[in-house]
Amino acid sequence: MNTVLNISCYKFITLDDLTARQTNYLEKAKELSLKGTILLSLEGINFFLAGSAKDINSFVNYLKIDPKLRDLLPKESWSESQPFKKMLVKIKREIIRMNHPTIQPENARAPSVSARQLQAWLQAGKDDEGREVVTLDTRNDYEVLDGRFKDAIEYNIGHFGEFPEKAKQNIASLQNKTVVSYCTGGIRCEKAAIYLRELGLEHVYQLEGGILKYFEEVGSDHYEGNCFVFDDRRAVTANLQPANN
Repeated sequence: MNTVLNISCYKFITLDDLTARQTNYLEKAKELSLKGTILLSLEGINFFLAGSAKDINSFVNYLKIDPKLRDLLPKESWSESQPFKKMLVKIKREIIRMNHPTIQPENARAPSVSARQLQAWLQAGKDDEGREVVTLDTRNDYEVLDGRFKDAIEYNIGHFGEFPEKAKQNIASLQNKTVVSYCTGGIRCEKAAIYLRELGLEHVYQLEGGILKYFEEVGSDHYEGNCFVFDDRRAVTANLQPANN
């Protein structure tokens, strides 16, 4: 029986008092017997947590007391057991490392496309204006092995910091197409879409909420395999169940 609620969420927003937040968030999470990881930086928050539904909801409501975090919308999935071993709160230079400091999503987000809109575009093979639609996987090479959108472009990167150079090398192949960048939960493909626009691509979108939101709203349509996740489940199926069950 699935009794453990797993959530993932991020927000690009300028945060202050990182050390105080680190202490307070860790104390509250441990008080609620949660496990997982919270990443904090000046550019925002990114977290992956698991626990009982009651305790997870209590923690999210605690975060939302802060006006800067009031609109958090975690993505949810369930498992039979706790997929994390520890509760960690870390302060980082970036909540997702890209090594490209001009990318600041809080100031200028890339346009996004919903799961259902992407499904419709992939079904038609073109966007609403008739341009060819391609999906661009911004994840690491070992993640892609578990599953991907059918015919997706991927750059065989070992970590996200390699994405800018790979994108620059391959930008010509994306010209005059509608490009939808995607990742697990939205954070990498958001930065990637902004960077692609910096390189001069006009029709670039991020998949809102990433693969996990797509699974939640659409299922496996146009997607092949599972989605790699960074916990003991290792991957989840299109119905958001642990793939190793």
